[in-house]
Amino acid sequence: MNALQPWSEDMPPFQLYGKLWHIGGKMSPSYLFDTGDGLLLLDTGFPKNGYFMFRNMHDLGYDPRDVRWILHSHGHFDHIGMTRALVEMTGAKTYIGAADRDYVNGTLDLTWARELGSRYDEPFEPDVLINDGDILHFGNLAIRCVAAPGHTPGTMAFFFDLEENGVVRRAGMHGGVGSNSMMMKFLRKYGLSTECRRQFPAGLEKLKKEPVEIFVGNHLPNYHAEEKLRFRRENPDGPNPFVDPGEWVRFLEERAQKFRADMAADPE
Repeated sequence: MNALQPWSEDMPPFQLYGKLWHIGGKMSPSYLFDTGDGLLLLDTGFPKNGYFMFRNMHDLGYDPRDVRWILHSHGHFDHIGMTRALVEMTGAKTYIGAADRDYVNGTLDLTWARELGSRYDEPFEPDVLINDGDILHFGNLAIRCVAAPGHTPGTMAFFFDLEENGVVRRAGMHGGVGSNSMMMKFLRKYGLSTECRRQFPAGLEKLKKEPVEIFVGNHLPNYHAEEKLRFRRENPDGPNPFVDPGEWVRFLEERAQKFRADMAADPE
């Protein structure tokens, strides 16, 4: 993925359930919540994605200037890249896992920008540092935060209720599941601890206990979003493909299996 070619990321917005929309790119997602008292963004994608993200918001009838809060799944470039620009534009309040503070404020060069052939040069100082067990309130939306370190030290999982036509369903996101930042080449390059390789699988086991009916992927392939969108187009009167009570645990188990294979091929 070349972060300098934002047009390759462009895609129309799509609705998951209720007032939750994906407005971001194909590989750098951003979710919009209409909270009834302003807009919340979950992740902001690459820094040059703004032109199509703003178009997507306008197409849905929203004004980007109404963004009041920006919540981050973790501190990597493809999730925080446009935050500084949005804060300058809207004055939005920013939130991130406490352990990723120094990623986003520019203290540590660990945002993965360099690995993506780019540079993180729009740092921001987060307004709120999130810790395990915090419950955040945005308008009529409450989000429970669970620490899920590994991909980064401050990666968070989020759980929240969504309502559509009077039916309330529980949604959940794991904020970061890639093994890339837990491989020995990366850890050695930056002099990082290998503790992440033990924290991550423990977190997957813990999160399996969470009841989730709508799995929100922090990357589109994680929850087969494009396949679900094709199903929706081909079956406009069919069930909502984003509602699947078994998908959350299946995904966590698949990631645990992949992680074990990755670590076996890359021993400490």
